[in-house]
Amino acid sequence: MDELTPPVSADSSRAPIAVPSGRGSVWWSEGWRLFAAAPLPWIGITVIFIVLMIMIAVIPLIGGLATTLLTPVFAGGVLVGCRALDRGGTLTVGHLFASFSDRLGPLLVVGVIYLVGSFVIVLIIGACLMATIGVGGLSALLSGDPFQAGLAMMTSLGLGALIALLVALLFGLPLAMAYWFAPALVVFRNDEPIAAMKTSFNACVVNMWPMFVYGLLGLVYAIVASIPFLLGWLVLAPVFAASVYVSYKDIFEAPA
Repeated sequence: MDELTPPVSADSSRAPIAVPSGRGSVWWSEGWRLFAAAPLPWIGITVIFIVLMIMIAVIPLIGGLATTLLTPVFAGGVLVGCRALDRGGTLTVGHLFASFSDRLGPLLVVGVIYLVGSFVIVLIIGACLMATIGVGGLSALLSGDPFQAGLAMMTSLGLGALIALLVALLFGLPLAMAYWFAPALVVFRNDEPIAAMKTSFNACVVNMWPMFVYGLLGLVYAIVASIPFLLGWLVLAPVFAASVYVSYKDIFEAPA
């Protein structure tokens, strides 16, 4: 089998298992192990990915949409590289493009679903902001006092921001959960896009606590990586990608 061709799991119907909360930290340490095994190819993949995303993003009209659609395709290729490295193989820059020749269509569909979901969330947030600011603006006009008018507008803006944040969490978190393992499920198990996103969501639900630990550590690492002019992301981004692969293997491929 070609090293760039993703192996398909023998049991594509296996449900995700729940793992202990401490596994959230193990995913990061195992991600670091995979990075340390081939740091130069990892950094090369990261730099090429960033450059490609910037080049695509500046394309008029379709750039932003294209980056969202192509991200799961690139992610699928990187996951294939993680598996090759994990099994004693070699990681190459070519892995970044591995999924363009295999599972391209389903991964693009995952991107479409995520894009549509994100667009709907933005519309909902916009509607909430407009409704909140509209009420605040009316109260400001009716107050007749410039100080009261300014206070009312500031209050409405603050309330609108709070509502927007709550709506983003309410709808954005489930969307992120559905997206998290979807590329891996499509690449490694040949799951159909919608089924993959449903399974990904369920996997995140049953592993809420390890995902919470993983997220907290990720937030700390992100802050540290951002301090030296974002240069730390040349390491953190590959470690993050590898940690996603490790978490997938832990939840979906652990010995029964």
